[in-house]
Amino acid sequence: MSDLDVRPEPVLCGGRDDVSARPVRELLRPRRVPLGESTVVRRLLPSLGRRMVGAWCFVDHYGPDDIADRPGMQVPPHPHIGLQTVSWLHAGEVLHRDSLGSLQTVRPKELGLMTAGRAIAHSEESPRGHAPLLHGAQLWVALPDGHRHTEPAFEHHPDLPVVEGPGFSGTVILGELDGAISPGTAFTPIVGADLALDDGADVRLPVEPDFEYAVLTMSGITVVDGVRLEPGSMLYLGCGRREVPLRAEGRAGLVLLGGEPFAEKLVMWWNFVARSGTEIAQARADWTSGDRFGTVHGYDGPPLPAPAMPATPLKPRGRVR
Repeated sequence: MSDLDVRPEPVLCGGRDDVSARPVRELLRPRRVPLGESTVVRRLLPSLGRRMVGAWCFVDHYGPDDIADRPGMQVPPHPHIGLQTVSWLHAGEVLHRDSLGSLQTVRPKELGLMTAGRAIAHSEESPRGHAPLLHGAQLWVALPDGHRHTEPAFEHHPDLPVVEGPGFSGTVILGELDGAISPGTAFTPIVGADLALDDGADVRLPVEPDFEYAVLTMSGITVVDGVRLEPGSMLYLGCGRREVPLRAEGRAGLVLLGGEPFAEKLVMWWNFVARSGTEIAQARADWTSGDRFGTVHGYDGPPLPAPAMPATPLKPRGRVR
């Protein structure tokens, strides 16, 4: 998925300076951002106070939206470097096309994982004859320095491992949870898991104390470590935990995100994750000139033009902890 902001701010992220070594309860409120013709997302990462959770560097939550008489998601071809995209749905379908020639419809509880590496372009759209509801999350994972120039790739995993306990079940999206390992390719110690809680469920989810964590509420009302969350909100939990207390008021859906704190400093701008403003400027120039990223065939519309670069050198913006 693309950041469609026509004036994107550069964001410095990564490093361990803002990582809490102790458990915390930091509520991240979403910022509403239009995406394409008829979709509005709730952007939770990056935010002014929290840039990353492990290697997770971008989190959008959208829906549930009634798109029965609308085109739904329509994101034209656009470029990426230095990251992985994770498409995760609770309702609807997303048709993925990329410059490798991949063509895949991703459905609820299936993993669509694209590794941009050195360069890739893709589009995402609701298929013709799509389902009436669209609800999901779009996530980015920053690639560590040793893998950020890797060859681009796309993976589709319709069958993912499940962990279960009294009152809940969890689908492992990426990484490992409670001994269950996702087949998706991961380049850092990481976890992403979709959790479904029954009405009244009271769960203590085992986690790794060396990881930092956050929980995104997808649907229903949940109480995470004593903090009540409504859909579209996310709670940052810090490190140092061996379990996360979860309680549901009615049936609820959550996404757990975590990982080893990402030590490297990054610059994010538009759809690029890099190590310097020079790298980002070169990626923008390559996209504009038609070099490096290849062509996405089959999308009914032109590719997304790159926004203008900021007048000043790329540097941190907003509040940094």
